[in-house]
Amino acid sequence: MFLLLRLEALFAGHRLATPWTVCPMTTDLIKAQQWLESWTDISGVEGIVVKAMNQPYRPGHRGWYKLRRRNTTEAIIGAITGILIRPQLLLLGRRDTEGHLRPIGRTAPLRAEMARLVGGNVTAADTGHPWEGRRFASAWGSRDTLDVTLVHPELVAEISADTALDRGGVFRHPVRFKRLRLDVTVEEVPLFKVQPVEARACPACPCSSVSRPDPRWPAAAQTPLSGVGTCIVC
Repeated sequence: MFLLLRLEALFAGHRLATPWTVCPMTTDLIKAQQWLESWTDISGVEGIVVKAMNQPYRPGHRGWYKLRRRNTTEAIIGAITGILIRPQLLLLGRRDTEGHLRPIGRTAPLRAEMARLVGGNVTAADTGHPWEGRRFASAWGSRDTLDVTLVHPELVAEISADTALDRGGVFRHPVRFKRLRLDVTVEEVPLFKVQPVEARACPACPCSSVSRPDPRWPAAAQTPLSGVGTCIVC
């Protein structure tokens, strides 16, 4: 509580305003779980940070733990890296409202048993694949490209993804492949919905690239709370 009062005094003494704000903090696990489940519905908020009460932030050092909310959903397998019988990564897509297959991201490297499962079902694409001529970045923001093999976009993957989205529907981070959904058709996969992306709106924290208060943010998230231990992170 003493540290929190010092932080409030620092903000008041220096008249700190947007983009600076005091992050909500708590040592209550139930409250932290509520934040993780509800506040991550706000665009730009991916989860919470867990840290020791006496653990300062040190740039370039690992120590604070990011806990992101993850959702389970479906996507269409449009391409792979590796070989057909043993793919390494899956490149995923969803159809937009006009029926075009739009890339939405890629998986993390597949475990051996998952690679065998996908390899036993995936087939190389014929000419006319909607992604012909398209290049895929090896990582978010990277100029390096992947060596990919286009496949028939007829297999559906169940994936686990965090809430970080770009351009309204592209996953910023690699998703986790959970299983093939042979019982689901590509027509049943959620559509790619193009939505305007607002500036990232979250309380200031060492992890945020842009921080500014958002009128949609719960009021408590823009005022200090008692305790130290967990804070919202983008």
